[in-house]
Amino acid sequence: MHTPNPTPLPRLLADVGGTNARFAWQAGAGAPITDVRVLPCAEHATLQHAIQTYLSGLGRGTPHAVAIAIANPITGDQIRMTNHHWSFSQAAVKSEFGFHTLRLLNDFTALALALPDLPVHELRQVGGGVAQPQAAMGLVGAGTGLGVSGLLPDGFGGWVPLEGEGGHVTLPATTPRERLVMDGLIRRYGHASAERVTCGQGLLDTYLLLCEADGVSVGAIHGAADVSDAALKAGHPQALEALNLFCAMLGSVAGNLALTLGARGGVYVGGGIVPRLGTWFDASPFRERFETKGRFQRYLSELPVWVITSAQSPALMGAARALG
Repeated sequence: MHTPNPTPLPRLLADVGGTNARFAWQAGAGAPITDVRVLPCAEHATLQHAIQTYLSGLGRGTPHAVAIAIANPITGDQIRMTNHHWSFSQAAVKSEFGFHTLRLLNDFTALALALPDLPVHELRQVGGGVAQPQAAMGLVGAGTGLGVSGLLPDGFGGWVPLEGEGGHVTLPATTPRERLVMDGLIRRYGHASAERVTCGQGLLDTYLLLCEADGVSVGAIHGAADVSDAALKAGHPQALEALNLFCAMLGSVAGNLALTLGARGGVYVGGGIVPRLGTWFDASPFRERFETKGRFQRYLSELPVWVITSAQSPALMGAARALG
């Protein structure tokens, strides 16, 4: 007797950061991810409003299942974003829209889930050798904040993603100038986490602290993009030092993660900032600091690092995987 194929159950996928919320549609499990739309968080009072804007614009009704990758720890029903003012109850959102399934996960946990499926042409290797199959992988990424995750083999051919907040570990400052920046961040924030340097605001704060220490004017620089432009296009000394310090710190954090996980499967660099630096990043202090771990320098020198260059957020793919 012929059994008809089950009707595909449509899905809404989202990747919510501190600056933008990316939404996409998936007609069913395994179907292509389509209709990607980016909505600035600042233009929407709530997550619910952003969801409604996307769904209304799409005109396909209510999806059966929803997976939202969000730049925040998921510790219970109530979500309050670290780098944006949105807060909400998962149960209330599910009830308001009538979703059958709502799955929330950290944005870098979602990106970690996507790592095994990333095509080679969306990766650029920065040093190291060949990845070991079925070995732990590390993931870091700088954008509005610093995301940290990883993927561990489950022993049965699958993977287990890490759900942590490694971006908030204490800043690994080692040089006098890094300690100067660290002291300035402690004065301002109380705790100098790795994220306080290796994110957009951190790049700007580092630049401002270096200018203050050197007694020079900050000029017409008001954001991370201004610092990058001043460094790469004008060779501004403090801007260039801030960008190099950013890359050095990211290298230290990535190297720490690689040692902690035993990431013989390599380390991936995502987020919005590093891909925009292009191949300049490859010759930055990142790789040297990644490997500078004393007796384990040789161990780390063999580990490959890849910059994720995907045009579409791979976290959407990870969110889809989280739904099964």
